[in-house]
Amino acid sequence: MLSVLIADDEPYVVELVRVTLEDDRVRVFEAADGQTALAVAEALAIDLVLLDVHLPDLSGLEVCRALRANPRFASARIVMLTAAAQQDDVMRGLAAGADDYLTKPFSPVRLLSLVDRLLPRVAWHLE
Repeated sequence: MLSVLIADDEPYVVELVRVTLEDDRVRVFEAADGQTALAVAEALAIDLVLLDVHLPDLSGLEVCRALRANPRFASARIVMLTAAAQQDDVMRGLAAGADDYLTKPFSPVRLLSLVDRLLPRVAWHLE
């Protein structure tokens, strides 16, 4: 089963990710702030982390750097999922260790395609 962590303080974004991704092959976990995101990631075997840049307490960039500094998360995929859409924002996210960058508002189809590309072992394509 694929484990996905969505770290966002906007409940409607969390719900959209859950509705888009969760099924019998994907389990979605959530965190509303950076500290909780790190705690959930530490407690579970997370395959994919979707991070908002603007989280309470720790930013998504700080969470990304912390995850990348931990060898346990070397194979985890990290996507910045945020409204911060300037080229400098994208560059900071990728420099922090994110595998990709998806801006809000986002298309559920684009999210599915991104997950398919990052985690090709998941046989759940756009059915």
